[in-house]
Amino acid sequence: MSTLFVSDLHLDPERPEITALFGRFLDGEARGADALYILGDLFEAWVGDDDPSEAGAFVAERLRALAEAGVPTYFIRGNRDFLLGDAYATRCGMTLLDDPTVVDLHGTPSLLLHGDLLCTDDAAYQQFRAQTRDPQWQAQFLAQPLAARLAFAAQARAASQARYGELVAKGMAETVGDVAPATVQAWFERFGIRRMIHGHTHRPTIHDEGRGRTRIVLGDWYQQGSVLRVSADGCDLARL
Repeated sequence: MSTLFVSDLHLDPERPEITALFGRFLDGEARGADALYILGDLFEAWVGDDDPSEAGAFVAERLRALAEAGVPTYFIRGNRDFLLGDAYATRCGMTLLDDPTVVDLHGTPSLLLHGDLLCTDDAAYQQFRAQTRDPQWQAQFLAQPLAARLAFAAQARAASQARYGELVAKGMAETVGDVAPATVQAWFERFGIRRMIHGHTHRPTIHDEGRGRTRIVLGDWYQQGSVLRVSADGCDLARL
């Protein structure tokens, strides 16, 4: 059997067909897996575990069914759903993991992370990330009325899209928006591993990083599904 990895589904009411595809994946292939790892950005936005979205309710139901079928599910928060908390994880029957986390996959220690921590050339984003991961900032944000939090999320999404447009216009999107090679090598050294798995950049491929090191980037789910299958026989990065 395989261990399955997905990330960057960005589930959103505007793309119900992708939510339905994920549901079929959970009810189908995932039922035969050793485990399922979701490496962040499951949702396009998440403003707290009281988020009323239909996608959130649907996913919780399907993940709970998967857990009850005996398939453990693990979740690492992304830059879009970093406020996903214990209440929703319990509702889904999944286990929250730190970003990053090292796990043993069929005898190979592997570093799992969402991936945004590797994008150190984007100093403005790293500053924003540090602010929004601060427990005090999160407590103050979650104390606001739901309507205010939803409005903030919409504003942040628009600002992110505008900034990406600016980077594209300057010809900087490919470099600033991708991982920093020096940071990647530093993390291989820091954690003493030879395999790294992440999402975030939406550039699915399996990289040979030299010295027997492999970095696997998961694909997004904007137009189709993307899943990594890891078994004792190797890794398969595929589209659904």
